Amino acid sequence: MLSFYLIWSSSYFTALWWMSRFWLQKPNSSLNQAFFPKVTLIIPFRNEVLNIPTLSESLSRLRYPNLQVLLIDDHSEDLSFQYLEKWFEGNDTVEVLSSSLPGKKAAVEFGVKRASGEIILCSDADCIFPELWVQGMVLPFQNPEIQLVAGPVMVEERRGFLPAFQSLDWASILLMSAYSFAGKKPLMCSAANLAYRKTAFQKVQGYEGNRQFLSGDDEFLMKKIAHQFGGVSCHYLSSSDPLVVTKAEASWSDFIAQRVRWASKWRAHASVSHGLSAAATFLTQVIWVGSFYLISLGGKGLLGIVFVWLVKIGSERLGLGKVLKTLGRSPSPLSFLKTSFVHPFYVLRVGIGALGGKISWKGRSN
Repeated sequence: MLSFYLIWSSSYFTALWWMSRFWLQKPNSSLNQAFFPKVTLIIPFRNEVLNIPTLSESLSRLRYPNLQVLLIDDHSEDLSFQYLEKWFEGNDTVEVLSSSLPGKKAAVEFGVKRASGEIILCSDADCIFPELWVQGMVLPFQNPEIQLVAGPVMVEERRGFLPAFQSLDWASILLMSAYSFAGKKPLMCSAANLAYRKTAFQKVQGYEGNRQFLSGDDEFLMKKIAHQFGGVSCHYLSSSDPLVVTKAEASWSDFIAQRVRWASKWRAHASVSHGLSAAATFLTQVIWVGSFYLISLGGKGLLGIVFVWLVKIGSERLGLGKVLKTLGRSPSPLSFLKTSFVHPFYVLRVGIGALGGKISWKGRSN
């Protein structure tokens, strides 16, 4: 058993080191920086009245000469629509519309039909965008093979262990995303920072076949585009230039519920690689939790468990630290230490919840 964990921890270090090599920190400088295709930014919203001031301010800072903004109301039960309509009254760039059908996917499809841009850019109403975000996300489309571009997302910086934990969890998602895109077999992306050609969306018939799922407006579409056009058609941006910042969940229960909702869509993917990836992630955490059995081996086992967990912590600081440094974040060593111990139990909790739990989102459930 001890020998297994010594080999396991060494393999874990090697795997994270290898994946971190695919996290490229600099954008492609050879691209024409004066590339300005018509872009339609689609932001679905539901019950976001508290986020309207931040969203409006963020949208007003965007610098792009050829931009249409569509804010699509997904049947809000508060005054989000009225407030946004009043806020952008007289603004020729921003339109506030109501989706004809309920659901985020329906809202996106509603927006795509009304989009005048050849490039669709998507995000969420609780996000903050850098001034040159739009330009950074569309530059890769100079390559005619590129049909979809995914960018990094990170939670806002706040004090406390929960926000730090969410930052490190996001870093693990981003690292895996960049690695899978580099291998031309994309597994994950976030609808908070996603762009694609309108023609590609139409070619794959949007969300046809998976509209019934609450989540997955990002990954389902990505998978369909990768299948239709090949893995080379999907590109990931691993630099800080197009970074979108989203709100951190305020409580552990909210955070777990969000991740269970995200993880619940694994069963809907008709993909062996996606299923194997989900199973491997779950099994990895089972192995880490199982390492506490080494304590029963006495002094040698105790030294063994200290060694393998130090390797785990060091591996994650190497791989995830590279991602966070690129995005301007620097969690404390204590945050890495605490997150490394908590993360396996968190993943197991989310995995079990995703297997059969009830999924709810803003008053809707599966």
